[in-house]
Amino acid sequence: MGFSRRTSRLPLAFLALATMLTGMSCSQNTPTSAPPVPTVGGEGGAVATADNDTFLVRLETTKGDILIEVHPAWAPIGAAHFRELVESGFYTDCAFFRVIPGFMCQAGVAADPEVNARWSDRTVPDDPVIKSNQRGYVTFGKTNAPHSRSTHIFINYGDNARLDGMTFAPFGIVIEGMDVADSISSQYGERPDQGRMRYEGNTYLKESFPGLDYILKASIVGSETDAVEPVSAKSDSSDSVPAGTSQPSDAQAESSDAETSAADSSSDASATAESD
Repeated sequence: MGFSRRTSRLPLAFLALATMLTGMSCSQNTPTSAPPVPTVGGEGGAVATADNDTFLVRLETTKGDILIEVHPAWAPIGAAHFRELVESGFYTDCAFFRVIPGFMCQAGVAADPEVNARWSDRTVPDDPVIKSNQRGYVTFGKTNAPHSRSTHIFINYGDNARLDGMTFAPFGIVIEGMDVADSISSQYGERPDQGRMRYEGNTYLKESFPGLDYILKASIVGSETDAVEPVSAKSDSSDSVPAGTSQPSDAQAESSDAETSAADSSSDASATAESD
């Protein structure tokens, strides 16, 4: 009787031991949490991009050429959107319709109203601000709403760091032709009506503001026949500001509320009409 009790307990003991060892093995081989999965777009940012993904964009303007070095590592969503716009030909015959000395020059309403209509709702999410809006840096304009960047771009003339906290994320920098950017006509200031520009195109601008300067053509360097010497070595990606940089005076840097929003778009005197 006693013998049968002892033997009947042995299978139970072995079963308990086996269960304990199996549990230990599983806990040692299973990570406590899965590694984070990078995502692109959406609120909050994008995948980090290597800075060797930089590319060059040439703006052929009525005052000369401006060469922009685009850094996807600074603003991956903005850089990709700018490339798409350039490759689509959006900026052909595109006016610098808003030029404020000491602050910035802005373009981004297409010459053809039908082109504006196709792009008007194609806004992209905000990028985190990695670079400051300093002289020579190129940034998308936007409205006061989040994720409202569309087609408007501007070149900073001076220290516009106040825009950094408003989610204006630079995606590139002028490495050649900053003197050309400085010479863009500012005779009309902010007078062109962005609503009429979107619906009437360059017909309205050429009749009412004949002295405006234009982007005649924007192209990716490398897709052109004329080769350009690589210039990534000319600009330090950590803090590259074009030579000859001078800080604007306080009076120059300070401008109206519309200026401060270098991107309030829409028909009401905003900085970037639509999303820039």
